[in-house]
Amino acid sequence: MFPDIPEKKYYKIGEVSRIFGLEPHVLRFWETEFSSVRPKKDSGNQRLYQRKDLQSIARIKELLYEEKFTIAGAREKLKEVDLLVPQDIQPIKGTCNPDIAEKLLELKKGLLEIRAILS
Repeated sequence: MFPDIPEKKYYKIGEVSRIFGLEPHVLRFWETEFSSVRPKKDSGNQRLYQRKDLQSIARIKELLYEEKFTIAGAREKLKEVDLLVPQDIQPIKGTCNPDIAEKLLELKKGLLEIRAILS
């Protein structure tokens, strides 16, 4: 699900485009459709994506291209997952290796999705 991403603080739109195999206009469109993709902009108005944006892009791409959700369906699915993930897991990100924290969050989200399906 998550391609190899170099460790950096910020990524420009061209880098993100290459990492995910998406055209820059697709990324700009997703910014208008998904609240989880909100890159910062520098003084020259250049988009600066952070790792959290890339995580969202990876999930959105998976929902749209692999699971064949519509834009509206993907947006709803992301909202469902956000509601399932307790806010207390967010502090995990700052307390250990970022890759391990990312995997733990992915696992927890997956388990919560399974629990929601079974209930």
